[in-house]
Amino acid sequence: MVKIFLFITAGVWMVSIVADRSPIVFISGLGALTAVLMLVFRDTILSLVASLQITSNDMIRIGDWVEMPQANADGDVIDIALHTVKIQNWDKTITTIPTYRFITDSFRNWRGMSESGGRRIKRPLHLDLNTIHFLTDEEFEHLSRYEFLRDYMRRKREELAEANARDPGDPDVIPERRRLTNVGTFRAYVLHYLRNHPRVHQGMTLLVRQLEPGPKGLPIEIYCFSRDTAWAHYEALQADIFDHLIAILPEFGLRPFQEPTGADVQALGQAAEGGAGG
Repeated sequence: MVKIFLFITAGVWMVSIVADRSPIVFISGLGALTAVLMLVFRDTILSLVASLQITSNDMIRIGDWVEMPQANADGDVIDIALHTVKIQNWDKTITTIPTYRFITDSFRNWRGMSESGGRRIKRPLHLDLNTIHFLTDEEFEHLSRYEFLRDYMRRKREELAEANARDPGDPDVIPERRRLTNVGTFRAYVLHYLRNHPRVHQGMTLLVRQLEPGPKGLPIEIYCFSRDTAWAHYEALQADIFDHLIAILPEFGLRPFQEPTGADVQALGQAAEGGAGG
C-alpha cells in the first residue's frame, strides 16, 4: 500500500512539473477518472482491500489447512499474493482463488483444530433394534467381570436392589421393577473405555449418546477428541476404537445393523427351500 501511494504521488508530482501546473489541478481531475479506474482495476482494488482485511484479522496464513467447497479447494495454503491465494489440495493439485473471495465467500480454516491439540471424532455405530433387551442374571454376572464395568455394575446392583425393595401390596399387580438393558450397559462400557484410552483427549468433550432410532437401527454416537491431530494418526485411532467396539458387541448380546446383502438373501432362499423340502 505504501508503494502504491508513493507511486501515485510521484506520478502526479512529475506530471505537474512537466506541465508546469499545480498538483492540486491534477488531483481534482482524478475524481472524474474514479469510475473508469474502478472499472478497469476492479479486481486489484478488491484484492487490495481483501489483503488488508486478511492480514489485519489473521484469517489465513501460509501452511494453514483451508477448505472452500465452492472453489473445490481443500488443502494447504502455499502462497498468498495480492491478487490470488494458492492452495495445494490433498491430491497435489493446485487451486488458485482470487484473494477477495476469502472475504466475500465462506471458508473453513482448520488452524484452530491444529492449535487446540485435539481433533474431533464424531461417528455413530448403528445397532440392530431386535437385539436390545433387559439383562438376564447370567448376563449381569458375566458383564460384571469386565474391568471397565465392575464398579458401574456394583453401583447399579445396589441402586436396583434399593429401588425394587418396595412391596406393591396387591398380589394381582405386577410391580414396576427397574432393570438394566444391554444397550445401556454397552454405553457405559464405551464411556469408560474412552476415558481410559491413552490417545483420547481427556480435557475435551467426551460423550457417548443415543440418537433417534430410524430405519437403520439405533445409532450410538461416539463424540470425543484425539490427542494427535495428524491425519494418519487420527484415522488410525478412529479405526481402532470402532474395530474394538464392533468386535465386543456380541458380549452384550447386541448386533450391528447392516443392510441385507446377497449372501443374506441366498441364505434365506436356501432356508426356505429346505423348509419346503421337509
